[in-house]
Amino acid sequence: MKSNPNPNPFDEALTLEPLAEGRYQGHTHPAFANMVGPYGGVSAAQVLQAVLLHPQRLGDPVSLTVNFCAALADGPFQVRAKPVRTNRSTQHWTVSVCQGDDPVLTATALTALRRDTWSAEEHTAPAVPAPQAVPQRSGAMRVEWLQRYEMRLLDQALPSVWDGSDQGHSRTRLWVRDQPPRPLDFASLTALADVFTPRIWHRRARLVPLGTVSLTVYYHASAAQLAATGEGYLLGQAQGQGFGRGYFDQSAQLWNEGGTLLATTHQVVYFKE
Repeated sequence: MKSNPNPNPFDEALTLEPLAEGRYQGHTHPAFANMVGPYGGVSAAQVLQAVLLHPQRLGDPVSLTVNFCAALADGPFQVRAKPVRTNRSTQHWTVSVCQGDDPVLTATALTALRRDTWSAEEHTAPAVPAPQAVPQRSGAMRVEWLQRYEMRLLDQALPSVWDGSDQGHSRTRLWVRDQPPRPLDFASLTALADVFTPRIWHRRARLVPLGTVSLTVYYHASAAQLAATGEGYLLGQAQGQGFGRGYFDQSAQLWNEGGTLLATTHQVVYFKE
């Protein structure tokens, strides 16, 4: 079989070389560079990838929580994924990412053999123009990782004037997909759950220094639903919830073009005055 002469940068970033059962060697990818270290979404995807590759894995992801203990430096890292408890249909995981002897990320995950049950969605997709009717975001990007996503903004990206004024709310919506396009899977859905700019910048109109401390993704879609979504756009909506005393939290939802809720996400962010 011939190798792909033009591999997708996301697939390159996901490459983990096995060292022993549950232990893998990874490397940061320049295509996902952020202001300090790599984009947190791709780091979360690499954490999940270690679980997905584990030979003892049971079922598909239900939730993933990643705690960012320190900035990941450019270069190699090691991931260790361990199933700490396996029940009849659920499996609980701990994951750590280290550079040298120091952990830079810790994580927990839940996978499960899921079955068809009654279902309903209270977070339904808002009525918005189709992605093809919304101009693609263009112009210079602050950081490299933004080039990896095609974004069609339904609301103003960020305040036009950075005057510290209260904007009243922080909710924004956008259509988004990988750039170049690739079929959606659990790893790429994980990274897409972190494409939303920090809500404090939208609410306060001030570029305060900040960093995500903890990110959780809840997976509502099956692997079949992700495969059916394919290379299509996802509709994302994000909003802050509480701001103060150096931290704020924000939540977001991701639907496919058919209106199926694929994932919800929540993160806590540190900010500095």
